[in-house]
Amino acid sequence: MERCGWVTDDPLYIAYHDTEWGVPLREGRALFEALVLETFQAGLNWLTILKKRQGFRTAFQGFDPYVLARWDEPQIARLLADPGIVRHRGKIVATLANARAWIAVEEAQGFAAYLWDFVDGAPLQPHRRSLAEVPAQTELSVRLSKDLKKRGFRFVGPTTAYAFMQAAGLVNDHVVDCPCHAGLAAAR
Repeated sequence: MERCGWVTDDPLYIAYHDTEWGVPLREGRALFEALVLETFQAGLNWLTILKKRQGFRTAFQGFDPYVLARWDEPQIARLLADPGIVRHRGKIVATLANARAWIAVEEAQGFAAYLWDFVDGAPLQPHRRSLAEVPAQTELSVRLSKDLKKRGFRFVGPTTAYAFMQAAGLVNDHVVDCPCHAGLAAAR
């Protein structure tokens, strides 16, 4: 099978690519987790995050925004000492702020509905032929990033926003020769 060019031969990476990356997420809490993990990935290799994903889930209590929104310095200090996650104070503080922002969006219109409105409810299908054609950001990710920031989200620049859109299935950026592309294009 010829997968997308960014996948290594690591079994964890292969499984992620084949079963998760680009599969549309339609549930608000799952989208929150994906967004948090993308913010932690900024500047790092995604495989690093995958290897620590269970540690993140444990440390951040299942990514429950209602729990995280109440956390402050004692919990931040605990997280900074946790070797099971990426220990970056700015990203940890951003996650707590993002939980509060998520709650506001969730209660106003639903976080999933808010995000999927950016793509009119269906994954974008750009049909890229090679990894070189896949952008780091798009006009839409710039717009999403600005809107998220306006709503109080942090660490969500246009590149992070686009990586999130790809991972969460808002855009099908599997290259057309990848077997995953056709299946996700048909599932819309």
